[in-house]
Amino acid sequence: MIRSPSEVTVGADGLVALPMSILAEAGINLGETLLAFSDGDGQIVLRRLEEAVSDLISGRPL
Repeated sequence: MIRSPSEVTVGADGLVALPMSILAEAGINLGETLLAFSDGDGQIVLRRLEEAVSDLISGRPL
């Protein structure tokens, strides 16, 4: 696991741009649909929508 940290800023509109290097490390392609949810104070998780739905259908937690 590479895990190169990058600093990002939340814009006034609430948007955050993720660096291409982080997307590449995670294997996320441009245009891919992600599910975003809070995982506690100060933590946001992004998951591929298809994988998150599959886990939920199978009874596994997000």
